[in-house]
Amino acid sequence: MNLINLLLPAFLSAIIALIATPLVIRLYRHHHWLDDPKGQTHPKVIHRYPVPRGGGLAIYAAILLTSLIFLPLDKHLLGILLGGLVLMITGLLDDIYNLNPYLRLGLGGLAAGLVVLSGIGVAYVSNPLSAGTVINLSQPQIPIFFLGKLRTIWIWADLLALIWIVGTMNFVNWSKGLDGQLPGIVVVSAVVIGLLSLRFVDDVTQWPVIILAFILAGAYLGFLPYNFYPQKIMPGYGAGSLAGYFLAVLAILSGAKLATAILVLGVPLIDAVYTVLRRLAKGRSPVWGDRGHLHHKLMNLGWGKRRIAVAYWLVSAALGFIALQLNSQQKLYTLMLLGVIIGVSLLWLNNWSFYSKPPGRAKA
Repeated sequence: MNLINLLLPAFLSAIIALIATPLVIRLYRHHHWLDDPKGQTHPKVIHRYPVPRGGGLAIYAAILLTSLIFLPLDKHLLGILLGGLVLMITGLLDDIYNLNPYLRLGLGGLAAGLVVLSGIGVAYVSNPLSAGTVINLSQPQIPIFFLGKLRTIWIWADLLALIWIVGTMNFVNWSKGLDGQLPGIVVVSAVVIGLLSLRFVDDVTQWPVIILAFILAGAYLGFLPYNFYPQKIMPGYGAGSLAGYFLAVLAILSGAKLATAILVLGVPLIDAVYTVLRRLAKGRSPVWGDRGHLHHKLMNLGWGKRRIAVAYWLVSAALGFIALQLNSQQKLYTLMLLGVIIGVSLLWLNNWSFYSKPPGRAKA
């Protein structure tokens, strides 16, 4: 596999996103499907002017069209694209009607279920406590007859895949709070997973994984110019959930390299864990948004939106580089250290508010 085989799908995906995004913006503005801050009372709303939230349509169009051109349409890709279609439609409905978070969660579970039904599961994971060994999840198995064929349910492998995909699509979706924040994280993460799979380029089964990773990176790279400060369009639930969904699936397909994906997405993941614990400690639902994420705290400290977005990209890139150098045990220790650093930072930001400045919605 040469460089052209990777750059051409990424380039086409980026071009499609570049073309599709302004069309989506025009469509949403024509129908007045806009997120107007004047009509919002939610504390997480930080933009100052009406913005469409239709990023999912442009992103999915880029991934779908490029995948159909460069990848064989087998049962795995079909399941992945159908799951993505569910999330794109969910995002569209949420852009217009502001769906209940629990309904979105259920539809996300449906999307993940389509992936598992296509035969994608986590049959094993590297043992972080014992280098060079794996934890086998292929047993127990339940044979069933479905649509005239004998099929097998791998209990633990399928269950872990469902939890991993749904969890990842939700915590990555939470990292779209600021202009340009999400697309940069996805580009970095997808490239890291693609580079990881390149190590196994002699295995032809990894070629579609590598190509899909670069297609994903290209789609969000093409979307980024319209989402960077000052944003002309938001990712919305569609692009936010699609980001986590495709990254989760790619992590499975790249040889169950979940630890690598977890580390490169370490900041959004740890922020999500602390957010859920904080909401539960206050007796609130973990799925209802607030203004307590790390990026909100950095804004309160006086950081501008561009600065925060670029900081997220750079940290993700640094963690991605580190992830490519470490084994599973070292990744676990690095993630634990990162968790302590972010936890201490959040405590400091929460308790030393006199160091912060009043949040400015339009600060760049």
